[in-house]
Amino acid sequence: MKVILRKEIETLGNPGDIKEVKLGYARNFLLPRGLAVLATPNEIKNWGLGAERRKAKKEKAIAEAKKAAGKMDDVMLSFAREVGEDEKLFGSVGKVDIVKSLKASGYEVTKDEVMIDSPIKIVGDTEVKIKLKKDVFATIKVRISPKVA
Repeated sequence: MKVILRKEIETLGNPGDIKEVKLGYARNFLLPRGLAVLATPNEIKNWGLGAERRKAKKEKAIAEAKKAAGKMDDVMLSFAREVGEDEKLFGSVGKVDIVKSLKASGYEVTKDEVMIDSPIKIVGDTEVKIKLKKDVFATIKVRISPKVA
């Protein structure tokens, strides 16, 4: 089934792309969520007319993301956690902790944008990447220090 993507889907494509997808994927996922429309001749014509506007909007969003990434590169988040032997944390610092701390600092990100494989469980400084757009990343520093009782 041919569909026109309405929103960016990382594994599939960008808005305006015409893709051939399986019938079930289109009917059960893409179409009900408004992520795509059927690729009828009329829809293809309509999407072609808005190509310039979408391109300008995308470039503006990337420029804003790069500006935000430049501001975020100087961010240092500090956490104090209880530690045990070998300076390993009893708990951890995960994506949700980082998102909450960034929100308190005035930056709006989601936990899906925080690029760590597993929660941080060691004392010290760690660099964490934040994915703002497809090819735009910011790197923040996370400092975990032992909690003084």
